[in-house]
Amino acid sequence: MSARQRTVIVTGAARRVGRQIALHLAEHGWDVAVHYNRSEDEAREVAEAIRAMGRRSSLIPGDLADPASPGRIIDLALREHGRIEALVNNAAVFPETPIESLTAEQFARVLQVNLIAPVMLAAAIWPHFRANGEGRIVNLVDIYADRPLAGRVAYCAAKAGLVTATRALARAMAPAVRVNGVAPGIALFPEESTPEQQERVLRSVPLGRPGEPRDIARTVRFLLEEADYITGQVIAVDGGRSIAW
Repeated sequence: MSARQRTVIVTGAARRVGRQIALHLAEHGWDVAVHYNRSEDEAREVAEAIRAMGRRSSLIPGDLADPASPGRIIDLALREHGRIEALVNNAAVFPETPIESLTAEQFARVLQVNLIAPVMLAAAIWPHFRANGEGRIVNLVDIYADRPLAGRVAYCAAKAGLVTATRALARAMAPAVRVNGVAPGIALFPEESTPEQQERVLRSVPLGRPGEPRDIARTVRFLLEEADYITGQVIAVDGGRSIAW
């Protein structure tokens, strides 16, 4: 991708890994459309930090549980920036959904946010990418797509679907658009996790330490900027956990 002005949409960019992705890309010359749902104050902080770097940034609200949101998000980002070069589908929900209490409504909401919305965001921006003759999409999936958690049935099913959707989109949108995935291991522990739970997880990581959000951000940037002959792939950024489980 050329060194001219570039713009990326990052969903769920107000907090945690999405925030680091947005800031890291801005540090490396990207303008960023900062999508958020409820975390408006934190999203505003991210946008202000990006502007302080001399880059453009806009605030793009939208509840991905609403099926109409993907189209609105893309339309607003295009109105704000005029041209978009990349989309990073980071936003997700991570609820406990044990099979004993799982309802169809819970399952549907998780699928909507974690699977359907990323695919529909890709579909909504596809005409713009096709007209430009290029585009990049990175989907944040999860190593739990292949190693599912018993207590988070809906989340793991949705992320497994997103892995396959990433590959299908790569075929459908080639050659103009490259579509890849990044599968984090431990970049940030869930906020509700206990020290004992964290220690138990770390014992399964060959590199012996948790990752950091910047590890994910760097891999996303690699796929956006440098991986010109990579599409339809998922890179695990997990300290080797997925090979040692």
